[in-house]
Amino acid sequence: MNTAEQTLFLLKTRGPQTAQQLAGLLDLTSMGARRQLESWQEKGLVTYEEVADKPGRPSRRWLLTDAGHARFPDRHADLTLQLIDQVRGLFGDAGLDKLIGAREAASEQQYRQHLQASDTLPQRVAALVQARTTEGYMAEVEAQDDGSMLLIENHCPICAAARQCQKFCRSELDVFQRVLGPECSVGRVEHMLNGARRCVYVIKPL
Repeated sequence: MNTAEQTLFLLKTRGPQTAQQLAGLLDLTSMGARRQLESWQEKGLVTYEEVADKPGRPSRRWLLTDAGHARFPDRHADLTLQLIDQVRGLFGDAGLDKLIGAREAASEQQYRQHLQASDTLPQRVAALVQARTTEGYMAEVEAQDDGSMLLIENHCPICAAARQCQKFCRSELDVFQRVLGPECSVGRVEHMLNGARRCVYVIKPL
């Protein structure tokens, strides 16, 4: 991944950043980071907002535009939406529920295979993160001081489908709970469909 692509990747995974913050992450000068950002701005992939961190001293925070987010995988969104509409039209909501159920069962089987060599909860979460990243979710895990873990997904490759039918999202939450096991609880605390930049799940040992 070259420096230009890394700039987009960091804005995707870390959210709005100043040129100085990006410079530190990319090992560039502030001027070098600004050039990268302005180049992407000319192409319509990034924009900025002025944020008043201190009175009288606003800072420029750079972030991805919708076109910038679209640079990341979307699992052929248009085709997916067409198929959802066709299934609903041909078989009704009951048919769509069967489709989502079949996808849920296939995902659960795949994740269980991926997690089968993991003994502890942190190991299972790490394996699930790896599986989700392979699917395009740009996932990571953060340990919290209270012993819980945050499963963070910086991208949703099925976002268009989830907007069309939110049962896809409810299905994923149920699958996470089942594959991680009864010794933890799983809840969603940030959700892209509610306007968040990312989806975040809190996993608490019981």
